Amino acid sequence: MTDHSMREFHYADADFIRVKAVIYQKAGINLGASKKQLVYSRLARRLRLLNIDSFNEYLNYLDHTPEELQEFINALTTNLTAFFREEHHFDILSNFIKKHRYNKPCRIWCAASSTGEEPYSIAMALVQAYGTYRPPVEIIASDIDSQVLQSAALGIYAIDRLDVFSHEQKKQFFLRGKGANTGKAKVVDELRELISFRQINLLDKHWHLSGFFDVIFCRNVMIYFDKSTQLEILGRMVRLLVPDGLYIAGHSESFSHANHLVRLVGKTTYIPVGVDNLGGVDGR
Repeated sequence: MTDHSMREFHYADADFIRVKAVIYQKAGINLGASKKQLVYSRLARRLRLLNIDSFNEYLNYLDHTPEELQEFINALTTNLTAFFREEHHFDILSNFIKKHRYNKPCRIWCAASSTGEEPYSIAMALVQAYGTYRPPVEIIASDIDSQVLQSAALGIYAIDRLDVFSHEQKKQFFLRGKGANTGKAKVVDELRELISFRQINLLDKHWHLSGFFDVIFCRNVMIYFDKSTQLEILGRMVRLLVPDGLYIAGHSESFSHANHLVRLVGKTTYIPVGVDNLGGVDGR
């Protein structure tokens, strides 16, 4: 609804400016002017649920109710995802495993797991690359949104989300729901056991991650940050990579402004440049 008089809740320009300031401070997300209506539609659900009449009142409530902050962040973070989205990255991952890690343990961080399609796609690619349901891998899947993490950990999806898979892959990686779960499918336990889900805000000073990673997937996240925040987070992530590790970005992300940190080696795929990885310990 573009007509202010048709809106359910009073929503002024000043409210949008306050929302922008809070989401930038707490999550590093840089909302452009074009997101004003999106903010209204996403947060209106919270106002409705809390029986609050205006955005000004809601933002005052947010200021004094710390537990509402996570709901606020959950409402505004975008969770567009799909199985094997940007499929070329999974081919790159498989080739990397076969050439460099086939007889070694491999650690992967999926830094924006959303509802789980991306980390489960990573797990499937690894199962196929190693040729076993028990590959020597550890996958950490994180997100800022607590609700999508709960959904991801369950690994239950509508059947139509599985259209990307062949009949054989569906049989290999999913269990079809019956009875009350008709129309749904659940990821097999062997895949779920490869993944550890945890909540991480990339703006936090400590990510509480131990050890180094062979591959970091951080796709379509940096686009929400300004350049200085991008450089800060990218620098911390690169310091957590082993020297020949891979950083995999999203299709619309470019790090030409960070050529002191990473070098492009494939389609939106990077390796560290002259980084002393031991310097990453404090960045966790």
